[in-house]
Amino acid sequence: MKIALLGYGKEGKSAEKYCQNHFKDAEFDIFENFNPQEINQRNYSSYDIIFRSPSVPPLGLPQESSVTKYFFEKCPCPIIGVTGTKGKGTTCSFIKALLDAENQDAYLVGNIGNPALDELDELKPSSVVVYELSSFQLWDLEKSPHIAVIGHLEPDHLNVHKDYQDYLNAKSHVCCYQSENDYCIFYQNNPESVKLADSSPAQKIAFPFALPDDIKSAISLPGEHNFNNFTAAVAAVASYKNISPDAYLSESKNEIIKGLKNFKGLPHRLEFLRELNGIKYYDDNFSTNPSSTRVAVKAFPDDNLVIIVGGRDKTNNEDLPEIHEILQSPNIKKIVLLGESGHELAKRYQDNRFTIVESLEEAINTAKTLAESLNTSDKNTIVLMSPSAASFDMFKNVYDRGDQFKNLISSLTAK
Repeated sequence: MKIALLGYGKEGKSAEKYCQNHFKDAEFDIFENFNPQEINQRNYSSYDIIFRSPSVPPLGLPQESSVTKYFFEKCPCPIIGVTGTKGKGTTCSFIKALLDAENQDAYLVGNIGNPALDELDELKPSSVVVYELSSFQLWDLEKSPHIAVIGHLEPDHLNVHKDYQDYLNAKSHVCCYQSENDYCIFYQNNPESVKLADSSPAQKIAFPFALPDDIKSAISLPGEHNFNNFTAAVAAVASYKNISPDAYLSESKNEIIKGLKNFKGLPHRLEFLRELNGIKYYDDNFSTNPSSTRVAVKAFPDDNLVIIVGGRDKTNNEDLPEIHEILQSPNIKKIVLLGESGHELAKRYQDNRFTIVESLEEAINTAKTLAESLNTSDKNTIVLMSPSAASFDMFKNVYDRGDQFKNLISSLTAK
């Protein structure tokens, strides 16, 4: 069996390992460091299977697949699929924590879990899979999950998708192949999420919704968006149990609170790192677009913020006016500008709160000094890194940027 791997990242390596274990005669051709034109010009007629990495656009070939597509075809148990522009990972983690509290045989796969094929042989019909699904993983999917969760949707990845409609078309695959026996959980305050849910024949559940006070108070993550993420998770687990969210909240209150106590927020998503000299430090390096930074800023309405912003812009600087508008929030007292988009913001806009820096270490030291000069007894002062841009101008990827930020914060010393 001849297999082509288009891309050799985490999913490509997982596909190779899986095929080696299941096809004794497997032969591989691995393609790395290519551009889209090179991929489209190749002749693939000699391959039995083509595994396309997530960021490679579909080729439209009959033998083409992906880790996600192959997994959906072979998975023996229910799948809870979660998509959205932001909040997917946190919602998946909430779902996994709630399922664990119910002693379910639950597996977390996708961008925040293991590659799906790494787990496929472990699954039983009684298992349940929680799958974080990006637009790239959904691009050519032809089978929707039993439970689809659709969060807030807005333009993203337009440097890969040809336009916003192409992005939405990919997202629609999370629910358009569902049946009336499935569930579609959607964010009712977002028109695009509502439209996608309308395309599904499944039973519909809208979120957010009210929670009992004792459950709501057990949510440790700051921000209204995390409340919304949690209600989506409640609806997903209730659907898995084939009961209403109200029934689940009533019948499993102790298990839900247990799940919340065991829940740990995801790295680089509004993650509290430490308090030093009266200043709290938060890592929100997964904020790679303006909407994520807007959400982060709104999470601290009553605090003084020193915010670190900037990186590689994904929109040819078209979203700089939106970023500038977000930075007008009254709780933002000082702004440290880093990277390509940070420098461009400084060129376009005059603001006496701006400080331009050339390295992450300089950004942190500057933010620390500014925050300590602001610190008052009546309000908390917070240093928040929420770049509103991609990381590739200065870092390997968003994880590298976030990890370096965390390491530098941990090395800060008290007065």
